[in-house]
Amino acid sequence: MRRRDFINGIVGSAAAWPLAARAQQPGMPIVDFLGSRSREDSADMLTALRAGLGETGFVEDRNVRIEFRWADDHYDRLPALAKELVARRVTVILTTSVAAGLAAKAATSVIPVVFMTGVDPVQFGLVSSLNRPTGNVTGVTTLTNTLAPKQLQFLHEVAPTAKLVGFLANPKNPAAESDVRDVKSAATTTRQQVLTVNASNDGEFDTAFTDLVQQHAGALLVMSDPFLLSRPDKIVTLAARHALPAMYQYREFPIAGGLMSYGTSITDGWHQVGIYGGKILKGAKPADLPVQQSVKVELVVNLKTAKTLGITFPESILQRADEVIE
Repeated sequence: MRRRDFINGIVGSAAAWPLAARAQQPGMPIVDFLGSRSREDSADMLTALRAGLGETGFVEDRNVRIEFRWADDHYDRLPALAKELVARRVTVILTTSVAAGLAAKAATSVIPVVFMTGVDPVQFGLVSSLNRPTGNVTGVTTLTNTLAPKQLQFLHEVAPTAKLVGFLANPKNPAAESDVRDVKSAATTTRQQVLTVNASNDGEFDTAFTDLVQQHAGALLVMSDPFLLSRPDKIVTLAARHALPAMYQYREFPIAGGLMSYGTSITDGWHQVGIYGGKILKGAKPADLPVQQSVKVELVVNLKTAKTLGITFPESILQRADEVIE
């Protein structure tokens, strides 16, 4: 049930074209997608990307070809994949994370790069300025790390006795250290302590949650990270098993049974990336395209999960919720 109208107008227009019209044409520009995750975990993201390209007149296999390189959650593979696609002389590179963006930038100073990231791209060296990115790189930022104060506040409202909050992070993400620092700083406002636990592969989740339980963490916040985002079922199941009220960055988690999320829309960001990719295919230079900030923020709560945990959402949270799952 929606509390406020939320438009997620994403359509896959390529399927509507007749097969003959979609036949690949010689000299067709190539868009290369450098992904930190796997293809299987990225379906919604790719639909949004194709919709953005479509708005600028580009339809896959009709007048543009999209090629993919997937790191499958192994961030150390990204530099080699970036070099591989640069050797292919693609027209534009689209990247899915700060790690992928940095790998592409290091691999080429000529081919345009459009990134999608949840961190400050200036701080991490992707661009020199949001308004004037210069060079061959521009993109979209959701600035998810700026949301920690509000996320912790919501957690405090639903779990006021939780003095120690766990923060599940991926230490292989270049933004991990900065995110940990931001969360600990934000926790001073709610007078909470933060316990950081790490998971960069499937085998580390059980250990991370065991540490949370042994240290008596009363709630959990999950980092915005491509690998962690690709494991909503695993994380939600462990949080439920250990009765931990958890705040997530994206609605995919409460949809999977998590308690609540507060963050930006991934699909909205990737829609904007597709639009920028299309503009570059039409001749725009990255330096002339300011970094876009995806500011659409949504609060999603799951009443069924709250009931299982013995939690009653305050009316103030329910009134603010963009989506309530019953």
